[in-house]
Amino acid sequence: MALEKYQEACENGRGAILLSVARGKVSEGIDFVHHFGRAVIMFGVPYVYTQSRILKARLEYLRDQFQIKENDFLTFDAMRHAAQCVGRVIRGKTDYGIMVFADKRYARADKRGKLPRWIQEHISDGSLNLTVDETVQLSKHFLRQMAQPFRQEDQLGLSLLTLEQLESEEMLKKISQIAQQT
Repeated sequence: MALEKYQEACENGRGAILLSVARGKVSEGIDFVHHFGRAVIMFGVPYVYTQSRILKARLEYLRDQFQIKENDFLTFDAMRHAAQCVGRVIRGKTDYGIMVFADKRYARADKRGKLPRWIQEHISDGSLNLTVDETVQLSKHFLRQMAQPFRQEDQLGLSLLTLEQLESEEMLKKISQIAQQT
């Protein structure tokens, strides 16, 4: 019901905020379409409840069989779930969105290093430990930039290759190497 009200508010131009819990239904199983869900703010690090007998047995098994430290596994698991939550904002290769990790622990290299590479590649040192005002300003700039019409000619040489690039000797070698590998 809450999801339907959220979508209705967005459709009517009123905007809306949908709150959900990490490891819950919305963070893992609902896909937003079109302009819904353009930003995700991750408050905190979604560590699993550590007093569970099942988790304690799993951690003991990982420690005994694979020498995996409990803290390493718990951090890896939390970062995997954080990535799954913020990943809801990207629905395809032509989509865009804002992912805000609103916890200073994400600025630590040991935490960031356990995030998927596709997220790490877009976290620059200049985007760490920002104030709320700085985050809002960067978000506004990003959304304004992304709202501009897409022109194919602007992508030539970046994500699209020109005819000259396709016919170049270097590209023909790469294509030949790929063909030989398959």
